[in-house]
Amino acid sequence: MSSVRGNPLRDPQDQRLPRVAGPCSMVLFGVTGDLSRRKVMPAIYDLCNRGLLPPGFGLVGVARRDWAEQDFAQIVHDAVREHARTPFNEATWSRLCEGLRLVPGDLADAATYAELARVLADLDQVRGTNGNHAFYLSIPPGMFPVVVEHLKSSRLAEPSGDSWRRVVIEKPFGHDLASAQHLNHVVQEVFPSGSVFRIDHYLGKETVQNLLAVRFANAMFEPLWNANFIDNVQITMAEDIGIGGRAGYYDGIGAARDVIQNHLLQLLALVAMEEPLSFDADDVREEKQKALRAVRLPRDLGKHAVRGQYATGWQGGVPVRGYLEEDGIPPSSRTETFAALRLDLDTRRWAGVPFYLRTGKRLGRRVTEVAVIFKRAPHLPFERTAVQELGNNALVFRIQPDEGMTLRFGAKVPGTSSIQVRDVSMDFQYGDSFVDSSPEAYERLILDVLLGDPPLFPRHEEVELGWRILDPVLDFWSAKGAPEPYVSGGWGPHGQYAMIERDGRTWRRP
Repeated sequence: MSSVRGNPLRDPQDQRLPRVAGPCSMVLFGVTGDLSRRKVMPAIYDLCNRGLLPPGFGLVGVARRDWAEQDFAQIVHDAVREHARTPFNEATWSRLCEGLRLVPGDLADAATYAELARVLADLDQVRGTNGNHAFYLSIPPGMFPVVVEHLKSSRLAEPSGDSWRRVVIEKPFGHDLASAQHLNHVVQEVFPSGSVFRIDHYLGKETVQNLLAVRFANAMFEPLWNANFIDNVQITMAEDIGIGGRAGYYDGIGAARDVIQNHLLQLLALVAMEEPLSFDADDVREEKQKALRAVRLPRDLGKHAVRGQYATGWQGGVPVRGYLEEDGIPPSSRTETFAALRLDLDTRRWAGVPFYLRTGKRLGRRVTEVAVIFKRAPHLPFERTAVQELGNNALVFRIQPDEGMTLRFGAKVPGTSSIQVRDVSMDFQYGDSFVDSSPEAYERLILDVLLGDPPLFPRHEEVELGWRILDPVLDFWSAKGAPEPYVSGGWGPHGQYAMIERDGRTWRRP
């Protein structure tokens, strides 16, 4: 295998991530946080390991603690060794380590940004970053306006000449429509819309992007992609873990704000959108926004919006605590850890096709999937007993962890004298069909930030449309009592089954 810039891991025939970022650096606010350690810093190392970062790339950490440069380097080193996707390579680490810088200080102190300006100016001279800097806000949402305002007042957000400055914002993008609009106003007063990148890591997953490839690159699916053939769509994101040490973030946020408003509504938009004119960012966003604008809530939310909260139970053969027993959670908390919702779209393509969204913690297993459930055949020329075990055809996109697709259909049982039809499955797995492993979502998204390529990032219009959909549900729940408890290790509260059974349907078992 030939190499690029001496890196044997970078295959010039690799078409997945062929573009290399130009001279630049990334400033990571909240560098000591869990997200930075588990996702952001390992992804930066993996990009470097694959030869996709410039030789003079700089990584600047901003932290409240008064560390020395070598302490910061050790933190990055440990995070990379533990969480990186690609093998640890000493040459890669040495190259990356040369560009590491640390700026200790309070995020609300102007002196911190004065020191940051000095460090970035030094990187421009020593590493040749050419004034191109991305500011990654891996910090609590309440600190976004503080940091953005300081970036403005210190003039760090102002590019000069042909250089660029960009800002990366992690979800949640506000906690309701009003707060999202305020945040968007604050950010866009400092950075132009084309320089604002809102990270939704689900949009960086290969299997999510495969939704568009399957729909629009194959003649066999798109003709069936409408209410004439599809009965319902089920989008599930299940987690087998609890909140862990995230009580300070999670309580008061809950499953609907944390997952439905962004991840699941983005998946809905990709399933429901019309074919874009091209796959340029603006064309894709336009069709996604049309789909989200067409979403309609059921009139009776009491029957079509369910929330739950995990109680004690067993997970993997080990007893686990309920949500109200978790460290840092008040015993009176009404935050939901499970949410299920029916949505409809007022379009000709989707009229009468319900979209069922659900997410929860402490469920039976970790799985995210999009299941497109087709209608039964209008006429079955078999005896009733021959097809009594036949279900609906289904096309299932497995987002994680077993990335791939399943097509479920009916086939004759072999060896029987009469025709007996049963469900069978045809599977596609990324690991079986492609030799190379897929880049991690953050790898793809961070590279797109450095390249200034925005197709996989939701704009503020999409964020606000998501809150317009969810806010009435949250208001409805806030007027009700506590969420329905459910046993940890199961599949959530009973209310979700009553919700879908009222429509004459059942949940697919992931």
